[in-house]
Amino acid sequence: MNEKTPAESATRTAPAAVLTRRATAETCADPSSVMTLLADAHPDTGGFTSYRSTFAKGAAGAPAHFHTRASELFFVISGALQVLVGEEVTILSEGDFLAVPPHTAHVFAAAPGCEADVLFVFTPGMDRFDYLRLLGRVMRGEADPKEIAESSERFDNHYVDSPAWRAALEASA
Repeated sequence: MNEKTPAESATRTAPAAVLTRRATAETCADPSSVMTLLADAHPDTGGFTSYRSTFAKGAAGAPAHFHTRASELFFVISGALQVLVGEEVTILSEGDFLAVPPHTAHVFAAAPGCEADVLFVFTPGMDRFDYLRLLGRVMRGEADPKEIAESSERFDNHYVDSPAWRAALEASA
């Protein structure tokens, strides 16, 4: 058995509280969304990454992808988000929560005709803010899209083809 004694447990440093004020939070923007960076993976966060995205009507989110190390959590603050998990497309509405486990293909966008305001959390976290910054630069034409593919291992974003998502987008067009 590998139990810690009370003295050993007491010497471990607990993660510190993390507070990010809206007025000082960094934002990344592209033509169709604004991401507010809340907490990146760091010893102080206890191992999570969180950001908030506001999507314009019909704005695309990430392409179909999966993560090998993290679960991705979605909480819809307002509006509606169209998501594909595996092969199933659904609409998340205000107050809905979704947890996507590792190795599960998923993709999301603002639902047709809707805006969406969504809180994202990754656990365990990893330094993802550089990825979000890169996305903004690519969307604004300031960086080459191949940089996203080249960063897949570093940021644990593994892109896949999704015929089910393409069919859902065509049906809503």
